[in-house]
Order: sequence, then structure tokens, then C-alpha cells
Amino acid sequence: MTKLLLTNGRIVNEGKIFDADVLVKGDRITRIESVLPGSVADEIIDLKGKYLLPGLIDDQVHLREPGLTHKASIASESKAAALGGVTSFMDMPNTNPPTTTCAALAEKKLLAAGNSFANYAFYMGATNDNIEEIKQLVPGEACGVKVFMGSSTGKMLVDDPRTLEQIFSQARCLVATHCEDTPTIKEAEDRYRRQYGENVPMSAHPKIRSEEACYKSSSLAVDLAKRYQTQLHVLHLSTARELELFPAGPLEGKSITAEVCVHHLWFDESHYADLGTRIKCNPAIKRLEDRLGLINGVKSDRIDIIATDHAPHTLAEKSLPYFEAPAGLPLVQHSLLMLLEQHRLGHFSLELIVEKAAHNPALRYHVQDRGFLREGYFADMVAVDLEGETSVTEDQLLYMCGWSPLEGTRFGSRVSLTFVNGSVVSRNGRIEGVPHGKALTFSAE
Repeated sequence: MTKLLLTNGRIVNEGKIFDADVLVKGDRITRIESVLPGSVADEIIDLKGKYLLPGLIDDQVHLREPGLTHKASIASESKAAALGGVTSFMDMPNTNPPTTTCAALAEKKLLAAGNSFANYAFYMGATNDNIEEIKQLVPGEACGVKVFMGSSTGKMLVDDPRTLEQIFSQARCLVATHCEDTPTIKEAEDRYRRQYGENVPMSAHPKIRSEEACYKSSSLAVDLAKRYQTQLHVLHLSTARELELFPAGPLEGKSITAEVCVHHLWFDESHYADLGTRIKCNPAIKRLEDRLGLINGVKSDRIDIIATDHAPHTLAEKSLPYFEAPAGLPLVQHSLLMLLEQHRLGHFSLELIVEKAAHNPALRYHVQDRGFLREGYFADMVAVDLEGETSVTEDQLLYMCGWSPLEGTRFGSRVSLTFVNGSVVSRNGRIEGVPHGKALTFSAE
């Protein structure tokens, strides 16, 4: 096996920052020491003081394969992820066909094998009538069961109270929820239609997809989880009010956890004037007070994980009127840079970013041997230059959809190197080599 030595790096790991060298043999980290001799390696990379982080684990992406590959594919979006320092992802089930059976889950894994530049796992999707499939799901076959308790298409909206109780009481693995109350949303849509017809302005989106709709659904999910002792993870919080549902404190010991996405920490409703449907997402980007509250929720440990909900659509689709334009935005190529910018602004420490975007996803989902820089763990790593710069331009985007809501943004840092399973997959803004992603594996505890 090839031995790779990373020298002169500043390690950010498990709440500490320290200078050390890292030796990688094959796909694993074998030694982390203050100084290692060059003679131990076949190849040496001098990090020249750059910070070395565990690769990010994004627990919520939509890579659109199978069936929606005019928007994205596993290959295209995993390249973008790797370029941005995301070395593992967990993909959502609302594809075509949807991933709502064990057979569909197995087929999706085959699509990723040999095609993904990052490590991968997939959710089983819940419907009102697939409880038997969910009961048959063996822990470890999927990263979790995804329940759309609002805001979904086709059969993937789970709004039958009896079905929800069955899922929360009988699922054998983590239940991850999208929480918005559909009747509340429909009532608001009707109200705005009476006022504007079909030409509802984008500024109405956070009022239609309101705080009330989010809180009503997320509080129901938390109540069900407490009643049935479910392992619950509530995805993409978008309101400050919802934070009261989640206890502050470290992840260990929690059975109910929460996630926030980078766009809810970055944008607020003032950005609709310039970006319009480009930042239309569900749940909606809301008030400045909500954005600041969510930032504080990360710092107070009420929010446990930071992810993206990466959801590409074509510009033609996003250019449609309000009710027709799909929700979702592509983010995975720049999520780490967005977090490093929060560090530059004084909101998050580097240690906190690593905890929320690498350590905690690994712990919450029981991902084996990833999410930390540890001897014996897979060598999923990202080197970042906090003195560098990155400008978001169309020609640099790897998304198949070809656009980003961040175009024109200049970040004060740069992703210099990304390693997946011990191999360099991106260097200085370019993808190198072939896909090295592997299926994530999960432990029982």
C-alpha cells in the first residue's frame, strides 16, 4: 500500500487545534504525531501551515439519481461535494422511482458504486402505505427513514396520523423528518391566491411556509418521539421558535436531535428581492431574527448538526412563477466555505464547525470509522487555507444545473485539498483522479 505523509499541518479535531503530521497507509490514517520522518512515506505533501479537518459528512442531499438526471447525478454532485470538502453524504429518497422499498434502496447503492467521488449512504423513504417495508429494514441498510411530514410530492407526504404512529413506534433505525404542517400551508396559499392570483411574490414565501407551519409539525414529531422513545432527527430547522423543542447540551445521550442547513444560517428574507426563486426552499428562509437565532442555536448546542439539503434544479425550472418554481438550491460545493466565513465573522470556532459538520453526523448516525482524524480511521480529510480566497463564478461550478445562489460571493478562505479514503480527489479547485467513494457502514451502537 502507498504511504502518504502530510507534514506541517494544523489539526482541528475533537475540540483541539494542534500542529502534527499525519501518515496515511492505503485508505486509513495510521499515525498522528507531532513530527514524523519523511522516510516513513512514499509520498510527502507539505501543508505549509494549512488547517487539516475531518472531511464533512452531509446528512441531507438530493442527488437526483435515478430518474431526475437532467438536474443532477451522483457523479456530478459528488464531484462538487469533494471539491468543497464534503467527503461523505446521505442522499434523500424522493427520486424517480422513489426509494421506498428495500429493492429500490439496493438499486440506488449500485448506482453509486464506482461513480461517487465521496462516500455515500441512502435513506429509505416513508409513505402512508409502506410500513411493512420500513419494518423489514435492517439497521445499517439505510442511514435512516425519511418522513416528509409536509412539503413533498407524489406519495411521499405522510399525513395519516395512524401511519405516523406506526413509523415512530416500529422503525428500527433513526427517523429523520421534514417538518411543515400541510393544512397550515394550504390555508396560507389560498389566502395569498385570493390576493394575487397565481402571481404571488416571492416575499410571501416565508409567510406561506410560516413559523406556525414549522412549529406545529416539529412539535408533533418531538411529541411522537417522546411517546414512543424514537431516535428522532429533525432536519433543517428554519425558525428560532423551534429551538425551544430541543435541549441544549452535547450530542451524547440525546435521542432527539436537530439539524440546521447552511442557507438558513446565511440568507434571510431580505435576500428574496435580489435572488427570488433562486433561494426558494422548503422550509423557507425566514426573518433575520430567525437566522441569528439559529446561529445561536448552533453555539448553544440546541442544534447538533449542520448540513446543506443540497437540492439542484435547472434555471429554467427555477425561473417559473412562484407556485410552479421548485424548492431547493445547490450548495454542497461551498458549504464548508460558508461555515468558514461564519468563523471569519466571529460566529463559530473552527472546532465547533468540525463538531457540527463532521463529528456529530458520524456519532448521530453511528457511521463507522469516519468523521474524526484518528489513527485507524478512514483518511477522509480536507485542508483549508484561511488566508486564501475563493470567488464563486459560473465557470467554477461543478453542479450539473450550472448555477449557484452564491454567484458573485467572495469567500476569505479556500479549500486546498480533499482526501477521500486516503486518495487526493481535489487539489486547488480541480478534481483529480477517479471516484474513490465507498458505501458508508454503520455500527449498531
